[in-house]
Amino acid sequence: MTSFVYKQIIADLKMKIFAGQYAGMKLPDERSLSEAYQVSRSTIKRALTKMESSGIIFKKRGSGTFINPLYIKNDSIFNYEGSNLGVSDNFQMHGKKPEIKVLNFEVIRPTEELQRDLFLQPHDFVYKIVRLRLFDGEPFMIETGYIPIKIVQNLDQTIIEGSIFHYLEESRNLAVTKSFLSIFAEPSLPNDQELLHLKENEPVGIMEGIFFLDNGTPFEFSHMRFHYEYLKFNTFVSVH
Repeated sequence: MTSFVYKQIIADLKMKIFAGQYAGMKLPDERSLSEAYQVSRSTIKRALTKMESSGIIFKKRGSGTFINPLYIKNDSIFNYEGSNLGVSDNFQMHGKKPEIKVLNFEVIRPTEELQRDLFLQPHDFVYKIVRLRLFDGEPFMIETGYIPIKIVQNLDQTIIEGSIFHYLEESRNLAVTKSFLSIFAEPSLPNDQELLHLKENEPVGIMEGIFFLDNGTPFEFSHMRFHYEYLKFNTFVSVH
């Protein structure tokens, strides 16, 4: 329950940050936030620590907690919160409604590349799931995922229309907690242009990689093709 509360506080603070509700780019102190949200100081501290580690805020000794201006300027739609790395759980954009359209759902034999990436045998079948993701009806990504059937035997249309990773966490008590991702760009293909509303001379952003369960098992190989306007991912580096 505490985990859920601190995530709610982070979400609310981020909403208020983008609404420009904090004068001077400074957050209220922990005591004031604790009273405002009617939670313990430790819950507020946990939320702020998470936000600080994500580069959203920074603390200036003796002066208080401030909003990172680069976070506002370069807001990314790919926001990881908590332990689950699922795309459905982490794509957000200023309150816009995320939507999913399933374009293809079938069972196939794994290619040699998938066998290598997901540590499969030739007889290990995989789900191939192609989905179009949208914000308020505007398409921003084509996602093609490959998931071994031996890990999840009962995927169906209803499950893949939502968050597969959330389903896995709720029904199997397994979380996707690690990934290796590559991000690059290339010329858009006719299918990209049609589905993502791109012009012939406009590029497409690519993010692909392998997602791992918390027990180290490779769970999914995913290939994501973005409208270039949405290819923005922030990172925060702390050197000790």
